[in-house]
Amino acid sequence: MKSCCQESLMEGGVKGLHRAWTLLSQHLPPELKDTLVTHWHHAGNSTSTLRDQLNGQLAAQEPLKVVIGVVVAVLLLQQVLHLLRAVVTAIQDDGIVGSVVKVAFRVLKSLPFVGAFIQKEKDKVVSKITEGFQHSSIDRLRELPKAGKSQEEVLTLLQDIKSKDKEWQGRCSGTVYMGGPEYDEYSRVLTAAYGLFAHTNPLHPDVFPSGQRFEKEVVAMGASLFGGDDQVCGNVTTGGTESILMAIKTARDYARAVRGITQPELVMAESAHPAYDKGCHYFGIKLRRARVGRDYRADVASIRRHINANTVMIVASAPGYPHGTIDDVEALGRLALKKGICLHVDCCLGGFVLPFARELGYPIPAFDFSVPGVTSISADLHKYGLAPKGNSLILYRNRQLRRHQFLAVTEWTGGLYVSPTATGSRAGGLQAAAWAALLLNGREGYLQVTKRIMEAAKAIRKGIDAIDGLFVLGDPVVTVVAFGSRELDVYKVNDVMSAKGWSLNALQRPPSVHICVTLQHVDVVDAFLRDLAEAVETVRSSPDKLDQGMAPIYGAAGKMPDRGTVGDLLVAYMDAAC
Repeated sequence: MKSCCQESLMEGGVKGLHRAWTLLSQHLPPELKDTLVTHWHHAGNSTSTLRDQLNGQLAAQEPLKVVIGVVVAVLLLQQVLHLLRAVVTAIQDDGIVGSVVKVAFRVLKSLPFVGAFIQKEKDKVVSKITEGFQHSSIDRLRELPKAGKSQEEVLTLLQDIKSKDKEWQGRCSGTVYMGGPEYDEYSRVLTAAYGLFAHTNPLHPDVFPSGQRFEKEVVAMGASLFGGDDQVCGNVTTGGTESILMAIKTARDYARAVRGITQPELVMAESAHPAYDKGCHYFGIKLRRARVGRDYRADVASIRRHINANTVMIVASAPGYPHGTIDDVEALGRLALKKGICLHVDCCLGGFVLPFARELGYPIPAFDFSVPGVTSISADLHKYGLAPKGNSLILYRNRQLRRHQFLAVTEWTGGLYVSPTATGSRAGGLQAAAWAALLLNGREGYLQVTKRIMEAAKAIRKGIDAIDGLFVLGDPVVTVVAFGSRELDVYKVNDVMSAKGWSLNALQRPPSVHICVTLQHVDVVDAFLRDLAEAVETVRSSPDKLDQGMAPIYGAAGKMPDRGTVGDLLVAYMDAAC
């Protein structure tokens, strides 16, 4: 019966429908057949009447008006659908309350007197947070000097400028990862390595095969640390952000080539690094932000709910920058395999700690290419790899993936052009210095460094837990320890620590502060904990006397529902800093 009906419908027109009905009605109960016939005739009569009425009305109209009316109606319908899609997307991203708040603030800021007031207050905040950039007493160079200066004069100027930097030794969270009594000699070797190859450019491997060798060997040494086999490949980049940008671009182009995706989306937890925001902004990718759980790790269920047919990549952090926790890479790997999407593991911060911490017996969960589903990994050489600033690794599971990172240009009048990363010319000296750092340390060296850093981080965590009024957030596995308070303004605690010479990182949602432990902290653990305990007591005893620092700004920014205004403040800050 089914095949006869299909053939009848293909004949088209009323005859085909009638024949199909005849064949179908032979298999229906009499009662159901009578009911359908009644409704069929009624619908047919109604449709016929409506058609006649519409035809009569249209016949009285000019054909051009009818055409214009149809076009306008279609355009209006498209705008309505576009608006509905925008509303649905906004609710998906921000929720109903968040979407209403955004619209409300947009309307309020459009009012002249409200907009002027907000701008006035923003100017006050910007003036406050950029106080450190005001160097009116410095006679800045505003044009090229008429005559070149001597080498001695330039070196003297360099030393003078350097003296204006903060005393970072043992006082900065992260920032500088080398330290200790051996720093000067170690730095001298890396500086010499850079100097020997400062003129080289890996963009020209035919002229400078040294750059090609350094990159290949640095990539191979890195891959060996992350569970890679002979298929794992990659490149040296200028930093973690470029590594992440390359992973995003590669996932986008791979999904377009393999799955035909033209409206790509990326899903990550709200704890993932802002480099993903930057990459999505640059590459036209929709970013969907998932939640973190109570343990401050990516909520796998939330990430799963955000995945759709346009998703090209999901993200795991090992560890995450804010709280030092490692996401469940194995669960995300299974999810990536099931959905057929890329999984990037961000090891920019801890890449050169995790493998050695595991070897030392610390409980490091699986995070690398040993996890099925992981397609790419980023790891910074200039952090715990102890290489000079401007060095990172982007690694891929195979060359089929990495080829989508490259850009080939065939129509340039200057010739054929191909580039592996975001930069064209690259600093061969930096790659040489990274290569030298890996050789100087070796596996044993990194094990010793990791042991010292991990013991310092463990002592700091234990010490913070012992300070009345503070608590450690989550379960930090490696070198980042974040702390908050249920009774004190932790941002004021941070202000007091700043006054004592410490440079820590303020976090939000929830309000907290972290220290990223490096070699420079190994010998100052007791001093840090002593100053932190004193800072807590200072805030507890005199909270109202500490309203002149950055705490009010951090607190207001964390609570302000209008994130657009917060973004404006950040842009104004950067505009003043540059």
